[in-house]
Amino acid sequence: QVRLVESGGGSVQAGGSLRLSCVVFGYTFSSLSMGWFRQTPEKAREGVASISSGGALTYADSVKGRFTISRDNSKRILYLQMASLKPEDTAMYYCAATRAGYMTALARSGFDFWGQGTQVTVSS
Repeated sequence: QVRLVESGGGSVQAGGSLRLSCVVFGYTFSSLSMGWFRQTPEKAREGVASISSGGALTYADSVKGRFTISRDNSKRILYLQMASLKPEDTAMYYCAATRAGYMTALARSGFDFWGQGTQVTVSS
């Protein structure tokens, strides 16, 4: 069973930066496609960024140029570096994984395993 544990959320002022991490247990990390999603009480869970097992990257338009997704296969860790944060980035952020290693689409239905989430709050 794949288990995902996120960390790195917190509170920051607009324009600041945060780095989220997600450690993966229970599967060969390098073969997984990984993604970051976010959700607020007012909006459905939306895709933020994804990285395939081969390193192909996909970003939501709202975060392009500000967020960077990366992975360290040797440590089984997925990262999301967030810069120039805006109040509208405030959300619970979730790490997700799929055994379909070619997956790049930011579709919630495409991912099989989810972490518990880490809260990011950006104040103006």
